[in-house]
Amino acid sequence: MIYQFGPFELDLATVELREGDKTRAMEPQVFALLALLVENRERLVSKEEIIDKVWDGRIVSDAAVASRVKSARQALGDDGKSQRFIRTIHGQGYRFIANASASRSPGNIDTMDLAGATLAEAACSTGAAAQHLETSSRPSLAVLSFRLVGDGGRYAALAIAIPDELITELSRLRWLFIIARGSSFRIQTAGSDIREIGALLQVRYCLSGTVEVLDRNIVVAVELVDTQDGGIVWADRFSGRIDDVHAMREDIRSRVLMALEIQIPVHEARLARHRASDNLDAWSAYHLGLQHLYRFNRLDNAAAAWLFQRAVAQDPGFARAYAGLSFIHFQTAFMGHSDDIATDIGQARRFAERGVELDPLDPFVNFTMGRTYWLEGDLETSLGWLERSTAISPHYAQGIYARAWTEALATRPQEGRAHVDLAMRLSPLDPLHYAMRATRAFTHTAMGEDVEAADWADQAARSPGAHVLIAMIAAAAQALKLDAARAAYWAANVRERNSSLTRADFSRAFPMQSEAMRVRVLQALAQLGF
Repeated sequence: MIYQFGPFELDLATVELREGDKTRAMEPQVFALLALLVENRERLVSKEEIIDKVWDGRIVSDAAVASRVKSARQALGDDGKSQRFIRTIHGQGYRFIANASASRSPGNIDTMDLAGATLAEAACSTGAAAQHLETSSRPSLAVLSFRLVGDGGRYAALAIAIPDELITELSRLRWLFIIARGSSFRIQTAGSDIREIGALLQVRYCLSGTVEVLDRNIVVAVELVDTQDGGIVWADRFSGRIDDVHAMREDIRSRVLMALEIQIPVHEARLARHRASDNLDAWSAYHLGLQHLYRFNRLDNAAAAWLFQRAVAQDPGFARAYAGLSFIHFQTAFMGHSDDIATDIGQARRFAERGVELDPLDPFVNFTMGRTYWLEGDLETSLGWLERSTAISPHYAQGIYARAWTEALATRPQEGRAHVDLAMRLSPLDPLHYAMRATRAFTHTAMGEDVEAADWADQAARSPGAHVLIAMIAAAAQALKLDAARAAYWAANVRERNSSLTRADFSRAFPMQSEAMRVRVLQALAQLGF
């Protein structure tokens, strides 16, 4: 949906405010606030509603809200005196007062349509409208042989062995198109223009590196380059003793795999934001959706749903987009954002099943299927799918983390601890890192280690992006530790963000198989008034 007012266009698809052919820079929260006011321009929007939808109910001051309003006005060339676009209703809230008209981008799914129809119905109704979009494609990558610096002696083979192992591992990632070794290793990288290599191999990305052996030490440098402009997307450096070369090889494989899982989608989404909305292909729409998916609030969930719908309308065979839709419904049921949780669980299962039909070897697809069984409390079946996901891609941090959560709830806390520690090592900048810490807390709770559980839960709840159920875990953990002050603090935090949450909601979200653990945790929550 695009809203036009004055000289401006507010494009919800690309998350852009445009004036003519120029894009006005806006922080995500400022854009979300402006979008909320424009979409509800027929009425006043209270501060409470702004906090609920823009901050997901987190504790924020009136000054924080006023600051975002001021930033939105500045982007529009408005101010608090003239109030040509945003009017302050003192003591009550804000209202968008300029005349605005709404239109769909060519081929776009109207986000408002999703309010009155199921996601599947929205996809069907817009399939024909999206046929003119570009054909979707997987990102493509060539791993080049690494350049040996100096004389590596008997270790010279590492310059070929390391990238060869990377090709084998990366070939397991179904979302990424990998050029075979027989082609990519024929390229001589020394002095070559990476853009020419990209054109020759017809790939978007190249992964190259150097290997240097100095005395008993080895240094490996790796970089991922966009062949369209020659820009470096990501780079890293590894060093160690030559005696530890086999451990280094494993570390390089793990870190490169996780970096590509994160860096390529982020880069693709960044590129997509700079394209006209009617040129977004299915892959771009999918990755823009991922930018909203892990924020666990209604506003971002709706934006992600819209973009995943666009992806499946453009490419009905796009397995990961269906998996994204499954995750949307999982999140809605998990967070209690629906009055009909059973229907959302059914939708989560149905979209996951469609993804499995299309690509049974995609780890994200298998991951989402496993999460649907979690919602029903069937942890053994959930574990089966999550184990399958991590067997397909052994370095898939999100799948390993979800497996750890499930093991912690399914009376396997020691296995869960080992897996969540691995997930945190594999993806230290993961958008769900707070949830990994909460998982670590749960493993301690399951083993009666209340001091350690409270420490990890506190870290999790204080982490950026942590949703309200994480704060509820912290409240329970502090109560079990007998720290009444911290328990009361997190209980108050939960109530300020969602006053309707109960211990029954917590039990539904986290189906603990151990009766002893379930009783302990729910009693702690009961003592806090939940």
